[in-house]
Amino acid sequence: MQHLFADRGGLVTSHALLLTLIREAHDNGFPMKQWKNPVLRAALCGAAAGALVTRRMHTRLDLANLLGRHVPWLALDDTLQGHWPMYVVGVAGWALFSLYWEAAAKNAAAAQRSESRASRAVHLVLVTLAQLLIFIPVRGLGRYLPVSFPMMAAGLAVQALGTWLAVWARIHLGRNWSGAIAIKVEHQLIRSGPYRLLRHPIYTGLLAMYLGLAVVTGEWLALIGVALAAIAYWRKIRLEETALDGAFGADYDAYRRATWALVPGLF
Repeated sequence: MQHLFADRGGLVTSHALLLTLIREAHDNGFPMKQWKNPVLRAALCGAAAGALVTRRMHTRLDLANLLGRHVPWLALDDTLQGHWPMYVVGVAGWALFSLYWEAAAKNAAAAQRSESRASRAVHLVLVTLAQLLIFIPVRGLGRYLPVSFPMMAAGLAVQALGTWLAVWARIHLGRNWSGAIAIKVEHQLIRSGPYRLLRHPIYTGLLAMYLGLAVVTGEWLALIGVALAAIAYWRKIRLEETALDGAFGADYDAYRRATWALVPGLF
């Protein structure tokens, strides 16, 4: 199918990203281990969607012809035509972020105790649905934002800021990081970097990344995806803070009183 995306040397960045990510997952034990990471799944979904929508195909065979003819809300949003590069940049940002996240995960300490599989599954279902709604630009419920370069650039800026915050927080969290809610062996209560003000800066960064790409696509379905992601991380914060309170007791209570969960001054 690669020839379908090669009109006049057009953009094939997302197609290449998809192949690169698949090779990366294979080299690290694809499929079971890597698919547990929702960030990597997001990048794969986004790269796949980008490979589908980065078109001007010679045959004009696109998703709209395959699905939209019979199910209009599944057709690609044609109003984005001419702005696909902005969308691909957003997807590429998620892809690069996911590769860094996977590499950093290898240095995490062993877990002393962690949440149940059922609890983890609830979180993964919510974020997977959120990712599908945000990454695949179908007509769905229509648009809440007009297509414009300044608006899409603003979305990319929000996404980049969220990426920076998540990476900064991850560096300070170090070996204490875990995808699932867990208390690590020799777990430390981190108060440096963004943790001086926020208790969950990684989640702040991730939600900003979701919101940024939702602004880039401008779809109502993407906003629903942001809401699902917010619900998923609100739930995770409550469970995580219960676990940390049990591990650190009075120290965590004092830390919680002196900081904000996600956004300084708001929450």
